[in-house]
Order: sequence, then structure tokens, then C-alpha cells
Amino acid sequence: MTARRVVAFGGGHGLSASLRALRHCAPELDLDITAVVTVGDDGGSSGRLRAERGGLPPGDLRQALVALAGDHPATRRSAGLFQHRFAAVPVGVPGSGATGPGPAAGGDPDRDGAAQRGTDTAPHGTDTAHRGTDTAHRGTDTAPRGTDIAPRGTDAALRGTDGASAGTDGLTGHAVGNLVLCGLMELLGDPVAALEHAGAMLGAVGRVLPMSRQPVGIEARVRGADPAAPDQVRTVSGQHQVAVTTGRVESLRLTPSAPPACAEAIEAIRAADWLIFGPGSWYTSVLPHLLVPQLADAIVSTSARRLVTLNLAAEKETLGLSVADHLAALHWYLPELKVDLVLADAKAVGDPEPVERAAESLGARLVLAPVAVVDGTPRHDPAALGAALVPVLGADR
Repeated sequence: MTARRVVAFGGGHGLSASLRALRHCAPELDLDITAVVTVGDDGGSSGRLRAERGGLPPGDLRQALVALAGDHPATRRSAGLFQHRFAAVPVGVPGSGATGPGPAAGGDPDRDGAAQRGTDTAPHGTDTAHRGTDTAHRGTDTAPRGTDIAPRGTDAALRGTDGASAGTDGLTGHAVGNLVLCGLMELLGDPVAALEHAGAMLGAVGRVLPMSRQPVGIEARVRGADPAAPDQVRTVSGQHQVAVTTGRVESLRLTPSAPPACAEAIEAIRAADWLIFGPGSWYTSVLPHLLVPQLADAIVSTSARRLVTLNLAAEKETLGLSVADHLAALHWYLPELKVDLVLADAKAVGDPEPVERAAESLGARLVLAPVAVVDGTPRHDPAALGAALVPVLGADR
């Protein structure tokens, strides 16, 4: 059987859920999986590394690699290592490796691509870190990255607002995988080569690529960002700030406006049988791909079929948007985009009629399937999502 080539777009938890679902298709379908990942993260460990050392923010790339990590006990342990975050160490404690005055406050580490410690990983030191599930996530699988980080450029951002005081060491809050990727990118001089090497370390069953070899900024025009001025429209800068805005996003742009697309990503899109968009943070993980001109051209011109997986709940950045509005946003930012299928959970959709109309406006039909975890939280169940994808991806044209 010829492998079906699938390219999944996104970042953070949403892309991780999609990749894990695709892995669940493996017993029935032979898939060649490529993840194309946003590079706009400026919060948490990723934001600190980006501000201090430059280069691509590694958190979302790390999350995708871990989602694709192999099932051998050694690679599971390596996946757990990649997800491990350094906790705050009290300064001056013998054996802590830190010196200087003052205590360090504890607390949850920064929340970039991994959102919280304990997501996608078993307790540290075990070889059961990566089981191919994302049911350990708290919150949604589209949780904003960097949600406890102050704006970049402040002292709090460089330390990470994870409860760490100025007396903590520089490792506090960093994910090991972020440091590994940062080191590999510096050592090899190319993020794609670094990701290939990291994928080999994890026994990855697919490929992870950045949407661009250069980091981008995300800016949005937001109405009501200031609750005291609900009708005022102002520019909100930075992925994290856009993700947690309390206003309504009216327009989105990248800086620079036309970043060069990753050549390997363009090649993967042109050769693909399927392109998958979502689930994920719509403005900060899904739509940015459509704003890279070379990627957008490849997405529109490829012969691949296109599938959109809708989210299970609204986020801060999409408050006020209906499910149908999410589909309309795709058309707004890439009018030439045609879609074949829209996959959604029936409970999340509610009345399917407006969503069906929005799907039809993109040339797609709506497919409803139970893809959420059974505990009622708005998270995709990788096994259920994979089961829904099998007949879709396996169907002949």
C-alpha cells in the first residue's frame, strides 16, 4: 500500500492532539506524517530563549516532536525528558547548584507549548512518559501558550512569571527539550536539520518542520482590549498577548508581513494527499499559516484534499466567534482556499445548520463525530479523533 502523505498545520496543544490522532490511524492506514508548526510564540520558556538568544521559539516544535515520538521504552523516556521542566530551586541550599541571597518562590512553570508541567508526560524518571495520549492536559487542547508570562521586554518575562523571584537560577521553568532544540539549532546552524536530529533522538514517526526558518511576530487589531473602552480598537502585539486578549480580534497580521516559507514545508504541501488545519488556537496557531504568502500559494495550488478540524470550545482570543465564524475566518484570510471536509463534534456544534452553510461556502461538507474526551472537558480524545479520521483519510477521491 502506498503511504498517504498528510500535512498537519498548527501549534501547541491543538496540533499535538491532531498528530496523536493521526498516530491512532496507523493500524489501519499507512500515513506519512508531516507537521508544519507556527513560529510566533513569545511566551514562557520559548519567549525567554527567543528574547535572550534569538532563533525560532522551540516550544511548539518540541510539542509536535513529542507527539510523534516512538513507542520504544527508550524513546518514551526521551520524550519525558524533553517535556521535563526545571523547577525553582531555593538559592543557597546545599547541593542546589545555586548561590546567592534570598528564597525562591515555587509555582507552576511557564506555559508555552506545553502549557503546564504534567501534560503529555508521566512522572519524571519513568519510561512511560509518552503513551500517545493527551488526556492529562488540564483545560483545553487549545490552551494559550505563555499564559502566565508578562510581556516580553520586562524583567518578569525574562524570569518567567512562574512564581520565581530574582534569586532563582536561569534554568527555572525551561523545558529540557526547548534547551536541546535551541542547542541543536545553534550547533547545526539550521532549524530543519536540528528538528531532523531531534526527531531521530525521539524515534519520531513523522517529520516536524517550521512554517518559516525565521521567527515571526503576531499582531492583532482588537476592539475592546481595554474593558474601560469597549468600542476602542487598538493594536495588540505578541502571540501571548493576542492569545489572552479580552477584546474581539478584528484583524490579524504577521511581522514581517511576508516571511520566507520553509522550503521543505512547501515541498511537503505540494506532495501531500491531505492537508489538515486545526484544532488549535485559531488566531495564533491556525491562521498564521495562511498569512505566509508562499505557504498560502502552495496550500491553494496543491492537488491535496483539505480537512478542517474544529475546536470544541471558544478561547479568550475567539470569544464572540461562533463555530461558523471560525470557518468564515479561513475564507477571510485566504479567499482562494477550498476545503473538502470539516470535522466537528456534534455536541460542540449544537445547531449544525449554520456550520453546514459555512462549510459549503468553502466547498466542504460537514462530518460530525464524537471526538471529545468523555469527562466533558473541551479536549480532543486522540483515539476518538483518530477513529473519525480513518474513513475520511482512507477514502478514495
